[in-house]
Amino acid sequence: MTVDEIKNGIVLDHITAGKGMKIYNLLGLDNLECSIALIKNAPSRKMGKKDIIKIDADIELDTEIIGYIDPDITVNIIKNGKNVEKKTIELPQKLTNVLKCKNPRCISATEQELPHIFTLADKEKRIYRCLYCETKA
Repeated sequence: MTVDEIKNGIVLDHITAGKGMKIYNLLGLDNLECSIALIKNAPSRKMGKKDIIKIDADIELDTEIIGYIDPDITVNIIKNGKNVEKKTIELPQKLTNVLKCKNPRCISATEQELPHIFTLADKEKRIYRCLYCETKA
């Protein structure tokens, strides 16, 4: 399989195998007009298998979403066909409008304009809790 190189854009690398489509959907990449390649189950020496997303455009990415789904992802910024920056993503301390609270009595369920905010409660177990009612995500 051959995927053309990117001149100016972003490559999301080291995505845990099977999580690439979820990231694609949550980032709204289907709404972009540029070329996008989603490679699933690519061979990897370090991970065995991995997913890769190549975006042929210089866009802003929501690192909260990426960090929540898979904090081990590497974001490579490509300019003029060369990798000019490599960013590592960490588990975000706070998520805003990424998750919705499951508690029907939570104020975020009744107040439509209120943002859905979750804070990291346990980094090891990757547990987030609603800021308003403490419900586990």
